[in-house]
Amino acid sequence: MAIPEHKPAPDLPDQPPHPGALVYRQARFRLPPGGTELLLIRHGESQAAYLEEPFPLVDGHAAIGYLRKHAAEFGVKPDRIGIIGFSTGGTLAVSVALNHTAETRPNFVALIYPAYRWAIKGAGVPADAPPAFLLAASDDPLGLAPESVTIYQQWIAAGKPAELHLYSKGGHGFGMRQQHLPSDHWIERFADWLDVQGLLTK
Repeated sequence: MAIPEHKPAPDLPDQPPHPGALVYRQARFRLPPGGTELLLIRHGESQAAYLEEPFPLVDGHAAIGYLRKHAAEFGVKPDRIGIIGFSTGGTLAVSVALNHTAETRPNFVALIYPAYRWAIKGAGVPADAPPAFLLAASDDPLGLAPESVTIYQQWIAAGKPAELHLYSKGGHGFGMRQQHLPSDHWIERFADWLDVQGLLTK
């Protein structure tokens, strides 16, 4: 969710807006080009939740619904709210992309080395599936790169926009960490993709 540079992000509530597991944490990282900043919402984390039970959609739905309802307070457009997830966060993000209502539909989804095997797949890629950006490394020790390929193939087969980036090296969990590898620059490719989707225009 892009926050205009001239407008500071408002404080997030200390308590979630529903009795579920959602925890709000405010953080920022700079998205090139132009210094756009993103507001990150951290979902409730429970190892048991994603290893023993279906990943809780309530967190993703609540986050998107809350941000869309309060979009004016954040100074953003309600039709430019997306979800990005890393690893099991990607599991949650793709589950939201596959299972949503009009109020909780993300306008885009970015899946960074997601664990698709644990996703809640529902009836498959819906007719209103959001555009998808996928990223992984072929040497991921958890073997997750093929799962990004599967998601990409399913999005394309459903006629939905998708872009896939697979790096030969990067491992798992690299995020924004500098490893002196081409994967260090994935955030720039993400910015290019957002621009192509028309999500960075003012």
